Amino acid sequence: MAQFVLLMYQPAEGGPAPEDMADEHKRWMAFAQDLKDAGLYRANNGLRGVEAATTVRVRAGEAQVTDGPFAETKEMLAGYWLIEADELDTALEWAGRMPIAEYGSVEVRPVWG
Repeated sequence: MAQFVLLMYQPAEGGPAPEDMADEHKRWMAFAQDLKDAGLYRANNGLRGVEAATTVRVRAGEAQVTDGPFAETKEMLAGYWLIEADELDTALEWAGRMPIAEYGSVEVRPVWG
């Protein structure tokens, strides 16, 4: 089976309202359990916001370290799920079931190697 990473992007502004977060959490817990029950789950982690990011570039042999993301964006990388599936279509199906797909986006990439 191949591995796929489902990269979650959430809007820099917007998303679920604070009063809806309890229901949103339940949806995520159900998604996680369904993925585990299907035998596809391998790992997942959320990421802190872009304000906690540090970017490293090496130019002319010198490391340049800057606070913050590489570029301003309307969406930020919020985390990932690593799954194992027989084919891309299965990974795409699960990406479409993620709650964040309703207000953000999910990028699906095969793991190389």
